[in-house]
Amino acid sequence: MPDQQRLAQLPKVDTLLVHPRVAGLEGSVPRPVVLSAVRQHLDGLRARLLAEEEVAPAELEPETAAGAAAELALCLAAPSLRGVVNATGVVVHTNLGRSLLSKRALERLLELNQGYSNLEYDLAKGARGSRYVHVDRLLCELTGAEASLVVNNNAAAVLLSLQTLAKGREVVVSRGQLVEIGGSFRIPDVMARSGAVLREVGATNKTHLRDYEGAITSETALLLKVHTSNFAVVGFHQEVSLSELKDLGDRYHLPVMEDLGSGSLVDFSPYGLPREPTVQQALAEGVDLVTFSGDKLLGGPQAGIILGKAELVERCRKNPTNRALRVDKLTLAALEATLELYREPEKALAEIPTLAMITAPYERLSGRASRLMRRLKGLNLQRLKVSTREGMSRVGGGAMPLSAPRTRLVQVEVEGMSPTRLEQALRGNDPPIICRLEDGHLLLDPRTLQDGDAAAIAKALAALAA
Repeated sequence: MPDQQRLAQLPKVDTLLVHPRVAGLEGSVPRPVVLSAVRQHLDGLRARLLAEEEVAPAELEPETAAGAAAELALCLAAPSLRGVVNATGVVVHTNLGRSLLSKRALERLLELNQGYSNLEYDLAKGARGSRYVHVDRLLCELTGAEASLVVNNNAAAVLLSLQTLAKGREVVVSRGQLVEIGGSFRIPDVMARSGAVLREVGATNKTHLRDYEGAITSETALLLKVHTSNFAVVGFHQEVSLSELKDLGDRYHLPVMEDLGSGSLVDFSPYGLPREPTVQQALAEGVDLVTFSGDKLLGGPQAGIILGKAELVERCRKNPTNRALRVDKLTLAALEATLELYREPEKALAEIPTLAMITAPYERLSGRASRLMRRLKGLNLQRLKVSTREGMSRVGGGAMPLSAPRTRLVQVEVEGMSPTRLEQALRGNDPPIICRLEDGHLLLDPRTLQDGDAAAIAKALAALAA
């Protein structure tokens, strides 16, 4: 049976609310949150006593209970979505927010969201307009497309396109291109939700043009090519080129669509990275529709972009499902500002963080690693051991699976702490520092560090190693 005498020793809610440790939160933490924290902490103590778990006498003292309740209140009041230091070297880190927005995009977001805007207002006509015009001209100018449509992500772009062009009819796609994207979403699943009927052709590693042609019937509505951006098949492998597929589509009067996934307006091969098909290339080869992400390799906000023939894009725009998938003014503002930078490729590479990080030369990264090492060694902490070593970064975001750009890593050790425990401690820091554990070592990759991150890392390690 629980000890009733100890239950009676639990501090009262009112007692803790007036305790200086709790009352001192007034003005910084809303009172309902403080009250909830006090009650939650006391309920937890009560539950432990009723379960006859060990509860130290000090835990029932008002001073200790008030301190614990105050800490809980601060925790409850803190935002759940927080900034972190990305020291992993994964540039488009899906779990850490993917692409970072450029300074121009951030300024545009602030400028257009502090007041009203012409989101759906035609200033020339003085009447209702379309929200899509704000990026349409830029997208067509940069890619050569006839028309464009932006929705909330690339899965939505694929879903809308398939539903519009092929609902109730067959879509022919290579078996080797039935990819699974992040969050366990698969192309066949997206296709099923669109109402289109999947018609697989070829083998996992080899698909020929005759496989597509043999699958075409009166029920065929679309030929689909999916870029395997998050994995690669090497060795005994063959796939049909987009131009070949387009020729086949023209012969049978069938539209051809390509899902580029990550998508890019830049050829990264001059920077030592594998050549990826660009959006411009797909459109130049005559594809009727192409879909890709607005973040990831483009470096803008999360969005799905549909480009291609005006008649097909207009059909997608008029699909009632588009209403459920449409983008808001935040996305459009950031996307427009990002696309403006692409008018000057050199400026885009320098000012769009994703592009700048992906193409950062090894010499620059080596210099950053050396400066970070010197800064940490300058803390003069006996328990802290710092060195540099060769390593590889990752593009991430399901893009360029065979790409591993060379980098210089900073290896950190704190005497008396295992690498796993050190990683956990840094992850629990404010701000959280997300590192890489590799071969039993804790590593920091300067490729993804931003201004101010080195100071945060130094402060965190100083506290841990002091």
